Amino acid sequence: MSQSIHDFHDDPRNADIRIWINGTLKSRVDASVSVFDSGFVLGDGVWEGLRVVAGHPAFLDAHLDRLYEGAKAIALNIGMTREQLTRALYETLDANGMSDGVHIRLMVSRGVKRTPYQDPRATIGAATVVILPEWKLAKPETVAAGLKLFTVHVRRGYPDVQDPKLNSHSKLNCITACIQATEAGADEALMLDPHGFVATCNSTHFFIVRKGEVWTSSGDYCLPGITRSNVIQVCREAGIPVFEKNFSLSQVYGADEAFCTGTFAGVVAVRSVDGRAYEETGIPGPMVTRLQGLYKALVQRDVSGRTR
Repeated sequence: MSQSIHDFHDDPRNADIRIWINGTLKSRVDASVSVFDSGFVLGDGVWEGLRVVAGHPAFLDAHLDRLYEGAKAIALNIGMTREQLTRALYETLDANGMSDGVHIRLMVSRGVKRTPYQDPRATIGAATVVILPEWKLAKPETVAAGLKLFTVHVRRGYPDVQDPKLNSHSKLNCITACIQATEAGADEALMLDPHGFVATCNSTHFFIVRKGEVWTSSGDYCLPGITRSNVIQVCREAGIPVFEKNFSLSQVYGADEAFCTGTFAGVVAVRSVDGRAYEETGIPGPMVTRLQGLYKALVQRDVSGRTR
C-alpha cells in the first residue's frame, strides 16, 4: 500500500490547537476564511511549511526570504513586516505550548474579493494571513522503509506558463502528478522537465547517488527548496561531491542510492523508482544515512543560534 511521506500518526492534541488568522487566535472548529477569499476562489497566494525544533522554526530566515520574494513577484502585499510575522509565529507557538515535533503551515492569500474573479483589482481589504501549527511528524515506519516513486507524464512547466519557482497555492499540476503516482501504487511522483530530464517530485526534491557523488536536478524547473539547498550545503562542507545538473531516467535507474528532501520529513531514502530497487546497499544506504546525520546536525546548529 502506498504511503505519502506527509502521512503522520494522528495526535489528539491537534483537536484543540489555536490557529492565527489575521491577528486573532481561533480554535480549530472556528478557524475559517471567507468563500470570497482569493486563496479559496483562485489559489491566489503563497505559503511556507516550517519545522519547529527546540522552540524555533528551523531555517526561518530562508523560509521568509522565499515567502516575501514570492509575494513580491505576484504583487501581493503581505501587510506585515518580517519582524511582525516572526512575532506572530512565536505567539502562535506559545499559545499552543509547542516547542518540538511541530509543523507549521504559513499561508498568505491576496485577501477577500468583492466578487469571485481573477483580477487582483477585485480584491477588497488586506491580505489573509494564516498560521496553522500542528503536532505532526513523518511516520517513522515510512521513513525507515523508504519511498517508492513512479515517473508520471505530468511535467514541470516552463516559467512563462506557471513559474515553478513560485511556492503558490496553485498546485494543481503537482496534485495531478500525485494522483497518477498513487494510482500506480507509488508514494510520490517523480516529475520530468519539458526536455525529459529529471526535475523534482510532486511534494519533495529528488537526489541520486552515483559512485560517491550526489546529484540533483539543475533547479531550473523546481521550487528553490530550503532542505534541498541545505543538503547541498552539508555535502560541500563535508567534502562530498555534489552537482546540480541535468540527468535522465536511465541514470536514475542505474544509481547506487536515491533520496528525497523536504521540510516535513528532512532526508528520506527512496527504495525504488519505476520498479528499479535500491536495496543492494540497504535502506537507507550509506550515503543517505550520512546525509541524514549531517542534515540533523545543521538543523541543531540553526536553532541553537536563534533567539526570540
